[in-house]
Amino acid sequence: MAGRRKLGRRFGWLWAAYAVSSYGTGLGFGALPLIAVLVLHSGPTQVAALAAAGRAVGALVAVPLGPWVEFRHKRPVMIAMDLIRFAALMSIPAAFALGLLGFVQLLLVSVVVAAADIAFKAASGAYLKALVPSKDLLVANGRFESTTWTSTMIGPPLGGAAIGLFGPVTTVVADAVSYLLSALGIRAIGGTEPGPARTAAPRLRAGDLLDGWRYLLAHPTLRPLLLNSIVVNGLIMASAPILAVLLLGPLGFAPWQYGLVFAAPCVGGLVGSRLAHPLAARFGRHRMMTASGALRACWPVGLAFVGPGVPGMTLIILVQLGLVTCCALFNPLLATYRLDHTEPDRVARTLSAWSISSSAAIAAMTALWGVLAAVTSPRTAIAAAGVVLLATPLLLPRRESAPGPAPADAGEAVDRV
Repeated sequence: MAGRRKLGRRFGWLWAAYAVSSYGTGLGFGALPLIAVLVLHSGPTQVAALAAAGRAVGALVAVPLGPWVEFRHKRPVMIAMDLIRFAALMSIPAAFALGLLGFVQLLLVSVVVAAADIAFKAASGAYLKALVPSKDLLVANGRFESTTWTSTMIGPPLGGAAIGLFGPVTTVVADAVSYLLSALGIRAIGGTEPGPARTAAPRLRAGDLLDGWRYLLAHPTLRPLLLNSIVVNGLIMASAPILAVLLLGPLGFAPWQYGLVFAAPCVGGLVGSRLAHPLAARFGRHRMMTASGALRACWPVGLAFVGPGVPGMTLIILVQLGLVTCCALFNPLLATYRLDHTEPDRVARTLSAWSISSSAAIAAMTALWGVLAAVTSPRTAIAAAGVVLLATPLLLPRRESAPGPAPADAGEAVDRV
């Protein structure tokens, strides 16, 4: 029953805004690569560049945004990032209608959206910490996590059907409109929020850009959690396009089969996110976080043994179901732990540094594993990612540190701001 308790009208509006943008993202899943292939007739190299460069350059652009977000009211920043994403995505159907759409525009849009995503997450995390009592943060993060997996399960199949019926830019329009609706929902929250950590701020200095990383790397438990997260997420995401090549190529999966084997296991996301709060209450948050973090690394190696037909589909669904369930259990626990162990005046910088590190790692590992697959084979590259993942539980923190003041080194770094 604790997971069902009410968190107030203002959280309800925040959750609604998150839900509508999440479903928009689900509908628009893979839309830019799809447009590159179907409309611009781009080859594999360009599509890979679109995926990797968008994340990498977007992360680089977002580096100064963490300190910038920290010292401003968070709701206006969230609304601004939603409107920026709306405008960037709507430029694609506009250019398509005029016959002016090109690959460079897709690349620029992917960079802008990636950078705005990072800034939005930094602002929303700081806002959530101020909006929801600490004892309810896990419930709130669990609701966000369940919404994410529901939209991931429902959105892509509907998006594929919409593209077939109405054309290749349909889901981009839906994704863009979802950001506009999200901005309206965040505006409807109303009320006041705590003032930013600093007002009338002097000009941002180069040293300020690294404060988020200084804090994370000085923290005894956030540091290993960051390293674990960027390696695990990077390896999982790096093997995804290679698995697509294997399934749709040599193994002869039909597109609907490919969509099914990744959509069906998302039900595990609902299960894991709903279990996070009761399991943490019974066994302890830190113990459940480390246990689920270790378990999520055990599944992907099974994808190296996938074969054609129904047995192959069954294997993928089982592996993905286990992976998604463990990830959905781990993610809200990690998000709550991260907020609990970060001081309110540096949440935006810390979350921004975390997101930038994750995006950069995913881009780098995607490129590296693409080379590995080309030199060896897709199955070998998938197996290599799975084997390396088996070692990642060693990066998880052994002991829990109590929430409280920042580590001395990080505090000194922040005091200079």
